Amino acid sequence: MSAGTLEPGMIDISASKRPTMARMVAVEIRKMTDTRAGLWLLLAIAIITVAVNTLFLIFSNDDLPFLAFLQFSAMPQGILLPVLAVLLVTQEWGQRTGLVSFALVPDRSRVIVAKLAAATLFVIAAYLVALVIAAVLTPIAGADDPWEDVSGPYLLRVLLALLIGGLWGFAFGLALLNSAFAIVAYFAVPMVVSIVTAIWTAAQDKLLWFDLSTSSSQLFDPSSVSGEQWAQVGTGVLIWIVLPMVIGWMRVQKAEIK
Repeated sequence: MSAGTLEPGMIDISASKRPTMARMVAVEIRKMTDTRAGLWLLLAIAIITVAVNTLFLIFSNDDLPFLAFLQFSAMPQGILLPVLAVLLVTQEWGQRTGLVSFALVPDRSRVIVAKLAAATLFVIAAYLVALVIAAVLTPIAGADDPWEDVSGPYLLRVLLALLIGGLWGFAFGLALLNSAFAIVAYFAVPMVVSIVTAIWTAAQDKLLWFDLSTSSSQLFDPSSVSGEQWAQVGTGVLIWIVLPMVIGWMRVQKAEIK
């Protein structure tokens, strides 16, 4: 058979173009909406965010400002967005679609980057939904000064806190490559570390450098964050996000695709 001749049933892919990163990210986003688990999780994030804010508006005895509604939204989103990130990065291995994904894009690092970008976009989209809900409900709540303490830096800190949670779930999913294990680890590890930090009061200041869950929660404080608190968040990110992500990246490069 000559180089320019194809046997019956063969497909010529010589003219195929390398998919752009934008297209790969769009594919990863579509994967989440095409599966029942992903679609229902996306709907749950939106519905629960609306429901939580509405319930607080109805049953709260106080007049609620804008920041209160934003923090109410952060509670369900802080729980569900990391789960979404886990499912996004583990679906190739749990649903056995890796052969298709990595055959079409042999460079596995590009697939990981596309998934990371998609997870980031989902977090940003959820945050924008929270901002819209807070903006709509704030005038209804009737607070005397509803926009008190609202500032650009604070809004960015809240977004950063949600991104940290989402990337934390993504890192655990990438390191474990199993949805169930990664979700359990994401909720169990921070809980254990936080309990140890709360009980071991003598070393509490030192443990905050390892307790990302507690240190990142300081980003929701409307007052300014000190340099030491930023350093604690950065150290926690290196330990619980960057390190597992590097381990996961190395594992994906060497893993056998089945």
